[in-house]
Amino acid sequence: MPVKVSVIVPVYNPGIYIEDCIASLRRQSLPPDEYEAIFVDDGSTDGTPARLDRLAAEDPRMRVIHQENSGWSGKPRNVGIAAARGEFVMFVDNDDYLGDEALERMYAYGVANGADVVVGKMAGKNRGVPVELFRRNHPRATVENAPLIDSLTPHKMFRRAFLDRIGLRFPEGRRRLEDHVFVTEAYLRADNVSVLGDYVCYYHIRRDDASNAGFQRFDPVGYFANLREALDVVERYTEPGAVRDRLFRRWLRVEMVERLRARRLLALPDDYRRELFAEIHKVVVERFGPGVAAGLQPTQQVVAALTAADRYDDVVAFAEWEADVAPTAAPTAVQWRNGSLHIGFTAEYTSAREPMTFPADAVRTPLADAPKGVEEAVAWVGAETAARYGQATADLLLRERASSAQYFQPVEFTRETVAVEDGERVRLVLRATAAVDPAALPGDGVWDAVVRVRLGGWTKECRLGPASRATRPEPHAGVVGGRAVLPYWTEPHGNLALDTAVKGRRLGLDGVRRPDVTVSGARLRARIPLHTADGAPVGLRFTASGRTLHAPGTLTGEPDGPGSRLEVTLPSGLPRGIWRVALSLNPDADRPRWTGLPFALRAAGGSVLVVPVPHPRAVRKLVRRVRRVLGAARAKLSPLIRAKR
Repeated sequence: MPVKVSVIVPVYNPGIYIEDCIASLRRQSLPPDEYEAIFVDDGSTDGTPARLDRLAAEDPRMRVIHQENSGWSGKPRNVGIAAARGEFVMFVDNDDYLGDEALERMYAYGVANGADVVVGKMAGKNRGVPVELFRRNHPRATVENAPLIDSLTPHKMFRRAFLDRIGLRFPEGRRRLEDHVFVTEAYLRADNVSVLGDYVCYYHIRRDDASNAGFQRFDPVGYFANLREALDVVERYTEPGAVRDRLFRRWLRVEMVERLRARRLLALPDDYRRELFAEIHKVVVERFGPGVAAGLQPTQQVVAALTAADRYDDVVAFAEWEADVAPTAAPTAVQWRNGSLHIGFTAEYTSAREPMTFPADAVRTPLADAPKGVEEAVAWVGAETAARYGQATADLLLRERASSAQYFQPVEFTRETVAVEDGERVRLVLRATAAVDPAALPGDGVWDAVVRVRLGGWTKECRLGPASRATRPEPHAGVVGGRAVLPYWTEPHGNLALDTAVKGRRLGLDGVRRPDVTVSGARLRARIPLHTADGAPVGLRFTASGRTLHAPGTLTGEPDGPGSRLEVTLPSGLPRGIWRVALSLNPDADRPRWTGLPFALRAAGGSVLVVPVPHPRAVRKLVRRVRRVLGAARAKLSPLIRAKR
């Protein structure tokens, strides 16, 4: 069977962090004879070489190449390309890992769309990854119709014939941004690029010791010399104009302006940030025309203009003001409706923890020159933010706590202005409602509700909350697609989260009241504090004296309020005794989960009554009393028994 995908892993002293990578490669859903993994050990000095040799000896899919240290990842990746037998090559770093179906899905998607490059959705554990690029699938993406340029790391799938045809390889040696040079040329020369946004293919990990190569402080002179090489690629394959400016804007925004903003700049020692600023200033004045910065957001335009004007002190002062700007999101409603969870919230920006205000009559004014000072810069940003309010957006993402995988939820929102200071200034408030379908969330876990607010020069995220105990909604758990889902508020912060693996007492079934349970003939009915779509199948388990019986049931939504109605036909001829009752929301699973209900059934003489669950303490007390009575009786009878003998 021809090899479909060759996974290339450059390796250097990963220690234990390579184990998740190895495990994910062995778990791939692609048939074992259709992919291979090539580990290129770049002169590791820890125990990794021996670990990889053992791996290759026990698993024929795994291959190892040892070489002397080359200083960076470019040469190991090129060595891997030369050794690869696959139709596609996929690059994975030794401290990251893949989703279990990543290779199968990306390969099929690439073949279906004739792609030379396949970009799979990424999740970042304690590190940033592109968000907007993966809002949806892009079967035919270009640098003009999709934000491809936001993703320049090499962790993608490339058609091997395409790389050979254009002679594309990574720059080698001890250097930075070799991936920018490689990926940018691939984007600009590919016949097609496909973006797979509905499955997390790649998990990008920041080590606990923060020793990933990309997190080490760099030499600004060498770094920006390497960055110029990526700009050279853009100039080589594009014409002057809007497309080139848009591509250049990515490096100005991400690699330059964002390094000079807010807390990210202020956290650096003054001597280092002065050196960083000086090198950025050189690139800005050497390489970027006015059309590049003009497309930035207002705050970014200010930083770019001050940098071009070589005004370091004003850049620092503007960063000190901007460091206090943050979004806030307050929940207004959390309720189940027709099998979906509807989450209402408001969102706005704050400064120094107070709602930001903006001029009520603002109009857009181009930034013709660098502001004269920080006060003027702040005033221009405020006016531009208010004037652009029609472009502001609010999104709700659900982020899985363990893996950081995140998914956009459908949102409807309105933009409101709230007058303050006698109407001369306004607050800009976004009011939104998201409809969450828990059945669409992959896997069981805890999902944090994250609000993403795009307003003026800021695109920032925050948790949905905090919500005060006195006013926050407390919805029941819900049953959707055979899965129990609990919306809840975290402690102590009061942020909204969803538990899609909820069980036991957290389901809230101890809130069933005995008066809400009735038995008529062989039919049991009960009001259950769970939301459900109509006719959800459930299972009932009845136990007494070591005997267990089962019966199917249904949950139906109550038309006049929250909760559901449970209906079940009792097992035929329920034997005499007190029967404990347990409910399963996934009765057809291999290992159903059972949760006890706070009532029992007493069967006697052909009738069934609803009774309290026998309390273990009361049972033990009864047993002790019976033992005492039997002991006393035995003591009285013993002399008589001996006399008869």
